[in-house]
Amino acid sequence: MDPTTVDSKWMSPVTEDGSMDRRGKPAVKATTGRWRSAILLLANYGLVTCAFFGVGVNLVVFLRRVLHQDNAEAANNISKWTGTVYIFSLIGAFLSDSYWGRYITCAIFQIIYVTGLVILSLASWFLLVNPTGCGGVNSRCDEPSAPGVALFYLSTYMIAFGNGGYQPSIATFGSDQFDETDPEEARSKVAFFTYFYLALNVGSLFSNTVLVYYEDSGRWVMGFWVSAAAAALALVLFLLGTPNYRHFKPSGNPLTRIAQVLVAASRKWRAEVPRGELLHEVEGEDPKVSGIRRILHSDELRFFDRAATVTEEERSTPERMEDPWRLCTVTQVEEVKCILRMLPIWLCTIVYSVVFTQMASLFVEQGATMNTTIGSFRIPAASMSLFDILSVLVFIAVYRRALVPAMARVSGNPRGLTELQRMGVGLVIGMAAMVVAGVVEVERLRRVAAPDQPSSLSVLWQVPQYALIGASEVFMYVGQLEFFNGQAPDGVKSFGSALCMASISLGNYVSIMLVSVVTSLTAGERRPGWIPGNLNSGHLDRFYFLLAVLSLVDLAVYIPCAVWYKGIRLDGGDEVRKASAHV
Repeated sequence: MDPTTVDSKWMSPVTEDGSMDRRGKPAVKATTGRWRSAILLLANYGLVTCAFFGVGVNLVVFLRRVLHQDNAEAANNISKWTGTVYIFSLIGAFLSDSYWGRYITCAIFQIIYVTGLVILSLASWFLLVNPTGCGGVNSRCDEPSAPGVALFYLSTYMIAFGNGGYQPSIATFGSDQFDETDPEEARSKVAFFTYFYLALNVGSLFSNTVLVYYEDSGRWVMGFWVSAAAAALALVLFLLGTPNYRHFKPSGNPLTRIAQVLVAASRKWRAEVPRGELLHEVEGEDPKVSGIRRILHSDELRFFDRAATVTEEERSTPERMEDPWRLCTVTQVEEVKCILRMLPIWLCTIVYSVVFTQMASLFVEQGATMNTTIGSFRIPAASMSLFDILSVLVFIAVYRRALVPAMARVSGNPRGLTELQRMGVGLVIGMAAMVVAGVVEVERLRRVAAPDQPSSLSVLWQVPQYALIGASEVFMYVGQLEFFNGQAPDGVKSFGSALCMASISLGNYVSIMLVSVVTSLTAGERRPGWIPGNLNSGHLDRFYFLLAVLSLVDLAVYIPCAVWYKGIRLDGGDEVRKASAHV
């Protein structure tokens, strides 16, 4: 479409990236999308995050004090619930890309989310928190009833399902509000992902401070109702922006398209592959697939080009030319190639997620065995995560205002560093956080006076390791969001965002496995092991140093993967996504 093309009704330029308004017409730039819509979505995401952490951050305490579960059972239930949230993100991404579109997916899963929070609040109010105000540090709750427990699990898994399905779609839907073919909007699109992660941390800040305090003192019902109200307000804000959002058509089941490429390439595994320009492609938009821009041919993974190779048999049989299980387009083949090229990068992020998950587990256990008093005030070990959130907030501002301009002058890239470079920096800072945590643990053990007493080392010594994790998030997770969303083909955009969440999920599971392996290898009849029940008799420092070594190995694998990565190239001279990915 020519850049001067205008909408006949509004006489205003329309977007060039294929986005539409709610009526299915090309989106008018002056009246749709951009920051007016994006700010609403950022506020929506911040409130949803506030509601989620208002429940999730103290749920393990609720299980112990209100449902009377022991530490191991409560910890396992939380691990399952947390992992389930991120697994559900793959379901949301699939429905968004394939059938419903981003807007409908976000709306439906938010309704499920709000409903789950309301049920949890009602169940806690009438069935679980008995007597009223119980579940604090010194007040015991009655045994929960079977209906109350059933409603608790129903509501919490509705919350997991709703939040998990919503997460990948909202990230992609927010970026959809900017036309990447417009230089000014393309810069705003890059900035959106930074502010998206900022909204996550601002939302969690209130939950990790105010709501945690009230819930810890036994005011669970109030905390859950505040979360439900925040989620309901988020849904209202989301719906208010409906007239002005930009949309992309869902493109059908991507699993079918991928399977067609694999089958067609396997059927013709002996076929000779011609030059790229001789491979099969349709002119204009493919009638079988809507909403997908054409992708230019790439020379990597040439085996799959057989799926787009036209044989003599197909030329002589028109029916076979129309059979997608025998002949695919170049764009369809490149969609598969793009996903396969991203997988090594994604696999390298899992080790970082293992490092990141220590903040919610071993960092807290380490802090609980340190001196948590300052004068007459006691600092809960779990509240030290506040320094991670503050680090993210501060470092985002420093990165955008100081580091980007400085790096832009050095590298010549107006973005400062590419997404892959930033992810590499995140790996390095995450590795440094583990080294610092290990050093702090060595010092903590040195100041233990008795095996059953906390160390005299102040818990504030943990501030640097939390701050480094926060700084690494700004590089790693913001870079991941930009990379996977920008490099994912049009037909699997939400899947690209879901990859970030799947990385966190796998990081949780790998961390559990790693702790189990280390415990079994280091513990014996006369050896407490590295991570015993009493950390004063263990060597948690060695586990931290092990994670630092694994991060170094991961970095050594990541660097060649990032250097060899070739970005997606869209037809029509769009080199934006290609250039932004290169190291």
